[in-house]
Amino acid sequence: MADSIRVEVVYALPDRQEVVPITVSADTTVQAAIEASGLLEKYPEISLDKGGNKVGIYAKLTPLTTVLRDRDRVEVYRPLIADPKEVRRKRAKEGKAMTKGGGDADTAGEEGT
Repeated sequence: MADSIRVEVVYALPDRQEVVPITVSADTTVQAAIEASGLLEKYPEISLDKGGNKVGIYAKLTPLTTVLRDRDRVEVYRPLIADPKEVRRKRAKEGKAMTKGGGDADTAGEEGT
């Protein structure tokens, strides 16, 4: 077994994605990889405390104590600004139909006019 593995640590911002490839020891945890990536210093809004940012590996929520495997992609998630279920409930209550892209059905055809 190799002594080191290569992983990526990713933090998605609204306008771009920060991807940090790093090489770590084979027994590295998710938390240790995030700390080694330098993202905590670059983006102080990231919090790994309880109730802070959620993390995952390839879009699957993962505890900070999970040991990484070679080529894992560790993702740090930003909090949602709106609950998608609540937005749908509000639109349904207002009687607005939704299109596939999430916009209102009554304004969907107006972009081309």
